[in-house]
Amino acid sequence: MKLIGPFKQVVTLSHLPLRGKLSDEQLEIIPDGGILIQNGKILHIGNFEALKSENQNIEIETVEGEQIVLPAFVDSHTHICFGGNRANDFAMRNAGKTYLEIAENGGGIWSSVLHTRNASEEELLKTLVERINFLISLGITTIEIKSGYGLDVENELKMLRIIKKAQEQTKATLVPTCLSAHLKPRDFEGTNGEYLNYILSKILPKVKEEKLAKRVDIFIEKSAFQPEESKEFLLKTKDLGFNITVHADQFTSGSSRIAVEVGAKSADHLEATIDEDIAFLAKSDTVATALPGASLGLGEKFTPARKLLDAGAILAIASDWNPGSAPMGNLITQASILATFEKLTTAEVLAGITFRAAFALGLEDRGRLTEGFKADFVTFKTSNFQNVLYNQGSLKAENVYVDGLKTN
Repeated sequence: MKLIGPFKQVVTLSHLPLRGKLSDEQLEIIPDGGILIQNGKILHIGNFEALKSENQNIEIETVEGEQIVLPAFVDSHTHICFGGNRANDFAMRNAGKTYLEIAENGGGIWSSVLHTRNASEEELLKTLVERINFLISLGITTIEIKSGYGLDVENELKMLRIIKKAQEQTKATLVPTCLSAHLKPRDFEGTNGEYLNYILSKILPKVKEEKLAKRVDIFIEKSAFQPEESKEFLLKTKDLGFNITVHADQFTSGSSRIAVEVGAKSADHLEATIDEDIAFLAKSDTVATALPGASLGLGEKFTPARKLLDAGAILAIASDWNPGSAPMGNLITQASILATFEKLTTAEVLAGITFRAAFALGLEDRGRLTEGFKADFVTFKTSNFQNVLYNQGSLKAENVYVDGLKTN
């Protein structure tokens, strides 16, 4: 057993409900607290001196100075396995160019597909691990990572195999998701439906055989896949034994309803979600995932997070880190800004980047500091936990722990 502390504040997030709005008064904050750990799990949370006196002959890891501790963060939507750079997209978009004009000038998702296909496995693995390490430095220890820049059997499998190799080089938990249905590749001769059948018959059986991913995603949008063909694809994917998630309602509404109808784990984006679909989401167990990084990168409105919470939905917040629309990658900064514009309480933001995000990934053993949970947590050198969001990402994590061990 090991006891870590004392912490000025232990913010446990225990006992908070999975869905709906939260007040900061609901937060459990233990002053002068300690975390007792055994075999990578939290054994007990309580007053540090009391735990120390009650447990003899245990390892003590003393925290120097005033620090607070939170459950480690979960980024439940990223695209961080990619090649190339799309800074020119950002510059052209800010100069007033349309999506079509950017694509005609060599930008857009297809640009990332070409760069990723042309990159070596060694190069992709190196840059992926670098991005994972950056996220860990922010206090993020569970990271969802999508394919979707390969768009054929060879390159989709290449991406997912690289994610699997990256898992061997990091203490973070990586959750791979197959996003072969990102868009129909330009070099595929056939219809959208034929490409989706190609994924079902050629890509997903190999993904399953090699155990490369348990999750499948699709981008439902006018520029990608249409609602009815997407629904048919998702149901067939579910029959194959995969969990599903959906890029929904980014620019046009309606696809979040499909996500609920097919039992998706989450519906992500939702910037264009209308009130009647908010009510539909709120009655389901499909997590509504806000991606403020995409709003910032594209200059679009934010996910209606306040309305979703008030309606009783499960709200997660993720970074959407990708080379095109959300290149920032800093979840804490994004979540802090979303809170400002959507009037989210600190409790709602913290829940959205911890246990509620973990629920979207089917992981209910993390995201709270409570008995029996995975001992993943992050400390900050401050006496007040409110400073983490107040500083909008400029207050850096002091120490990040996975299974009770420091990663730095």
